[in-house]
Amino acid sequence: MINELRTFIAVCRHGTFAAAGDRIGLTQSAVSSQVKRLEEALGFELFERTGRSATLNAAGQTTLARAEEICALYAKLGELPDDTASGGLLRIGAIASAQSTLVARALARLRKAQPLLRVHVSPGVSMRLMDELDAGTIDAAVIIRPPFGILPELAWQPLVQEPYVLIAPKKLPGKDWRALLQEQPFLRYDRASFGGRMVERFLRREGIAVNDSIELDEIAGLIHMTSKGLGVALVPLVEAHLPLPASVRMLSLGELTFHREVGLLQRKPRASPPAAAQFAQCLREAAQ
Repeated sequence: MINELRTFIAVCRHGTFAAAGDRIGLTQSAVSSQVKRLEEALGFELFERTGRSATLNAAGQTTLARAEEICALYAKLGELPDDTASGGLLRIGAIASAQSTLVARALARLRKAQPLLRVHVSPGVSMRLMDELDAGTIDAAVIIRPPFGILPELAWQPLVQEPYVLIAPKKLPGKDWRALLQEQPFLRYDRASFGGRMVERFLRREGIAVNDSIELDEIAGLIHMTSKGLGVALVPLVEAHLPLPASVRMLSLGELTFHREVGLLQRKPRASPPAAAQFAQCLREAAQ
């Protein structure tokens, strides 16, 4: 029922089922189903549903405060009773492409400074990790910079800029990236992800019509499919996936190059554990 409570909290914060779904990586129907399950379990409705909006009723307002308290308590279950003696616990969320590079280097530095500190790293896409941070289930998140505003109680620390390039099978002739995009099957970076939204905005801005073939939220998968000759893709140059396979070639977008910014999102110092600030410093050094 924790997932249903988190989804309920997201709807309350973002106003509509669709907006909540965008933030936590679920479809609108999935959000609606989770809220309905929660209402059935509680035995009463939580919202006054009018058109596309979802307004909390009196029971929903009471339930929201209790749901936030329950989720906060659930997040503390991993903390040992004698946490101070053990060095404490730091809960980090990180996108897959940063775990083996930035995060690993930062944790190596952090381990030297705090050898007794326990660290739990949660994988996930940026939207879901951002919501987990907002809900208090993690202390910091290494993610792609959100394409929308950041909540005032959160702080953003930029780390690296990753340029987008066109990748194509090495055997595929042609040096005109625009022509290759328009003529070849397009392997699309999932539009539900922050990075995929950047690709979609670029294509629209440049008026490029592509032949959509396969869509997924996995850069390594896009590179591998390109190496098998399945099409071309626009992907960020990520340290974890370099060098590219010998069967894949890269074409620069020149002056139209756009970038994916990876950084650290965390609660502001007064609401963040001391270890999170030390981890942030280690990340800055690792990014250099």
